[in-house]
Amino acid sequence: MIKIFTLFILFILGFNLQAQTKDLRGQLIANDEVEGLHIQNKTAAKYTISNDDGSFIIPAKVSDTLVITGVKYETQEFIITASIVDLGQFNVQLIENVSELNEVVVGKILTGSLESDLENSDVKPEINFYDLGIPGFTGKPLTQNERKLFDADGGDMVGLVGGIYGGGPSVNLFKLLNTISGRTKKLKAIVELDNRDACLQRLKDNYESFLFEKDTLAENLRIEYFLFCQEDEEFLTLCNQNNEIKLLEFLQAKLSAYQENRKIVTKD
Repeated sequence: MIKIFTLFILFILGFNLQAQTKDLRGQLIANDEVEGLHIQNKTAAKYTISNDDGSFIIPAKVSDTLVITGVKYETQEFIITASIVDLGQFNVQLIENVSELNEVVVGKILTGSLESDLENSDVKPEINFYDLGIPGFTGKPLTQNERKLFDADGGDMVGLVGGIYGGGPSVNLFKLLNTISGRTKKLKAIVELDNRDACLQRLKDNYESFLFEKDTLAENLRIEYFLFCQEDEEFLTLCNQNNEIKLLEFLQAKLSAYQENRKIVTKD
């Protein structure tokens, strides 16, 4: 039990010694518009939007990862260093997103005869692990953050440490420590933010052209509108239902609310 208690104390002290979160001032630099870009702190599950001059403020600490996204620019990941935290500000040079035509590849000509085309094809049968007699996983692969959450929150609270030291009730110390320190809760928030971002991107790809077919809303305001939708408590639930009618009704209702909010802000 002394070893368990010592490990527990060291674990808690390690978390307390981590750098504290600080509001940092960032500046986006580019030759084009820098307003309305999405800046996300994936480590701390925080995000913000850049101002018209490209400036923004976001809470972060040493080693946090910022992800900067925008329609006109390549997605960039930015690691917060100790010198940035000490200075309290930093600049990010954006890279313009240039679309290029795919390379044209001339391949083998198909004859229309299935047997002949299969013989001339370079296609090889996919290896199936079941055919090899080994276990495998056919479900959806976990993301990096989902894997971290699985490792932190895996197993029952009872059933690990007691078997190592012998005697008495067994306790999953790692899960217990992650729960007490708040690491599990933090990872759950990060995974939820990842899911919201993935859902948001899917909605933009599938519904943006329809929603703004007759609307003159500027590109940066469209991004702001979708983030406005993302903050709704029902957003993730509706996204996971894959009900196109409900999603369209939700998006149209949020668009009306967003436009009304802009009118109020403009009057003020």
